[in-house]
Amino acid sequence: MRLIQTYESEGRSLDELSEEDRFMVRFGKIPRLSQRISTLTFMGNFPETVQNIRPQLNAIIAASMSLRSSMKLKKILEIILAFGNYMNSSKRGPAYGFHLHSLDLLLDTKSTDRRQTLLHFIVRIIQEKYPELQNFYTELHFLDKAAPVSFDSILKNLQAMERGMELTRSEFSAEENPVLKTFLTTSVQQLDSLTADGKTAQDAYESVVEYFGEDPKMTPPSEFFPIFNRFVKAYKQAEQDNKQMPFRGCETVDPEPDFFFQVYVMCRPPHMDLIAELKRKQGSPLMREGKDGAIEDIITDLRNQPYRRTDGARHSSKWKPGQQLQVSSDISL
Repeated sequence: MRLIQTYESEGRSLDELSEEDRFMVRFGKIPRLSQRISTLTFMGNFPETVQNIRPQLNAIIAASMSLRSSMKLKKILEIILAFGNYMNSSKRGPAYGFHLHSLDLLLDTKSTDRRQTLLHFIVRIIQEKYPELQNFYTELHFLDKAAPVSFDSILKNLQAMERGMELTRSEFSAEENPVLKTFLTTSVQQLDSLTADGKTAQDAYESVVEYFGEDPKMTPPSEFFPIFNRFVKAYKQAEQDNKQMPFRGCETVDPEPDFFFQVYVMCRPPHMDLIAELKRKQGSPLMREGKDGAIEDIITDLRNQPYRRTDGARHSSKWKPGQQLQVSSDISL
């Protein structure tokens, strides 16, 4: 367009131009050309943009609400916390909660033969004592679809759509074109609905992140939802592994089992509530300080210095690599 303007300002004949260039001369004479092109571009992209954003918002809403409302997931996290506190009871005050990324550490804490993890043991406990919780993951929805969502990108897209809609209204005010009128009639309501969904998704996400004790500003969906994705995947794998490594039963338990989490927990009387008994065993009130007895530290400590008997028996205070882990046979849950 600038080249053509320069060509015309020099007084040169338009007949000397090619057919394509003569077309551009006429095209450049259209009033409000830049605004019209921007409006047409916005109108052409609008359906695809809506189709791209809405499923992302729906995924965030569904995933957030399912995590927030799942009572089975809450109970399983309570069991994990209870076991962490029980193992930790001889070292420091019990923790009142743990960071979600600690769920990944359940796979890092392994038996001496490296065949089982703390998660395998917890899954077996749930299978034996809390079978109603086994399918907790059926209450969780759209976690995989919510994980890639970026609120920053959605917010920028919605702001761009608002600007595009305002430009379209301005163009319609300048010239009441029937095409613009039809577009505005059908699309303004769609954009309003999409904006409302964006607010709902943001509120739902912030609510569930705060519910689990994390900071929504520091925890994007790409970090939050994959934690539960990995946990569910690992839980299902542990279920399959446990089927291939069935529990041998109380009568065959070795007096010095190679798995350092007390296997006798499986043999406690069925009428005793596991979590209530674990809490009773802790013996001290929950910590409420700014820095709690973080369960991730507990598990890290266990990896460095595995679980020891606390029945008062005399034993060496040093643990050597390769040494069989000792767990007192009189510990019962």
